[in-house]
Amino acid sequence: KDIALQRPDLRVVLLSAVTPGPKQLALFTGSALPVIHLETPGVREVAYSSTGDNYFCAALRLVLEIHQSDEQGDVIVFLVTTQEIDVAHDILCHEGRSPPPGQGELLPISVHPGQTGNLPMLEEEDTIRTRRVFLTCSPNEDSFWAVSSINFVIDTGLERRYIFNPRIRTNSVIVQPISTGQSECRRQLAGPTGRCFCLYPKERQLPAEVRPCIVESDIISTVLFLKRMEIAGLGHCDFIDRPDPGGLMQALEELDYLAALDNDGNLSEMGIIMSEFPLEPQMAKTVLASCEFDCVSEVVIIAAMLTAPSCFRAPPVELKPEAIQCYMKFQHPEGDHFTLINIYKAFKQRQHDPYCNEERWCQDLFLNHAALLMADALLTELTDTLKRIELPISAPAFGSRTNTVNIKRALLAGFFMQVARDVDGSGNYFILTHKHVAQIHPLSGYGAKSPKLGLPEWVLFHEHTFSDDNCLRTLTRITPDEFVQMAPQYFFYNLPSSESKDILQNILNREASRCQEGKSH
Repeated sequence: KDIALQRPDLRVVLLSAVTPGPKQLALFTGSALPVIHLETPGVREVAYSSTGDNYFCAALRLVLEIHQSDEQGDVIVFLVTTQEIDVAHDILCHEGRSPPPGQGELLPISVHPGQTGNLPMLEEEDTIRTRRVFLTCSPNEDSFWAVSSINFVIDTGLERRYIFNPRIRTNSVIVQPISTGQSECRRQLAGPTGRCFCLYPKERQLPAEVRPCIVESDIISTVLFLKRMEIAGLGHCDFIDRPDPGGLMQALEELDYLAALDNDGNLSEMGIIMSEFPLEPQMAKTVLASCEFDCVSEVVIIAAMLTAPSCFRAPPVELKPEAIQCYMKFQHPEGDHFTLINIYKAFKQRQHDPYCNEERWCQDLFLNHAALLMADALLTELTDTLKRIELPISAPAFGSRTNTVNIKRALLAGFFMQVARDVDGSGNYFILTHKHVAQIHPLSGYGAKSPKLGLPEWVLFHEHTFSDDNCLRTLTRITPDEFVQMAPQYFFYNLPSSESKDILQNILNREASRCQEGKSH
């Protein structure tokens, strides 16, 4: 915007699949702005139906009916969650395994958000005997314009949104109707000769537009980026939609805890280096700490696996026990972060095995092949970044006791704000920062569906989602002494009062007494 004001000879061209609103247009100019609408032919047929909560079964039934018809063309199905994508993929694979004579193959393709660039199956191919079924969800509406073979769109009309609460640092999950713009984008994918099946009544009032992510998401990464761009006065920044002031203050406070800011509120040297990584700030701080603790090779695997989509595929209900048995093969006694390292290393071994089909191996073990490929690419990018800024990369030492302790130290250096304590010995974990109680996710190594590793009293967790399950995901066992050693002291002082805080304060007092005794001797 500043460049356009300084150089009136330049023009800002805004390309959007959805018609931009007045706020977007007004950001770049105070005068009238020409808007060019690219006219696209309408869809041949749009059918509406009311399926209630049973949209999932209705969508799969439609796919099978389309495949049994004589009409040519691929199908795209917009579901609500990534778990639904995985379950639908398994069901359609099973249903299409033995097609009747004369009927072509049914090829379901899972396209999770963010994975389209890694899926060569999106490219055009001879589909005369094969009908591809793309299974996806928001925000992938604009990822399929190049796939001209799509002739059928099945739209559930719903999407899942994560709403971040900065006060308790937690996401709430809600399912809500898509906007009119998203609905139109989905319909247009069918082309002028295609058909769109909307699994919701025609009279449903869809919202005019989707609320922007900056007002619903954790903005700590955005604030770090703006600080790196030396944009001063974030409170006065000319946002299209202004983020919640509480969220902005929370992001600045967390960056301060991570030592990313100096006394003047500008980026510190640590913050500048953190901004070099394509990671959330807490994970970037963890990677930097791993350089100090000689566990870089292991921590970058954890960072890549947690930044990529989940490597676990949601199995059908009847196969859940089998999936849990498969996941147990990778389980590590120290926690889920270490389990992710086991999974990645096993995946790389299969990649280098000329007699192993890695994709089939993933399918047999209920692992997400595309997500593991993304994690592998992210690992390469992180390693290149470390080399570019000349940070040391330690030799692999996974499995040694020293390495295990050092990995936990590095994780605590970045995620000390995400620690919980089992307050009653039965799995009710008290989150220290906001006094909320949550349970361990069933598929965790410490969860109810896995063999009991013994519930740890103190855990570091990667994610807490305040939804129906209210679960902590990706946990690692820690000790309060390790916690006290790695977290900044002023963080403890700002914790709300609790029994857990008293335990930590006693450890701090004990350590202070030891230091005082050492000085007196």
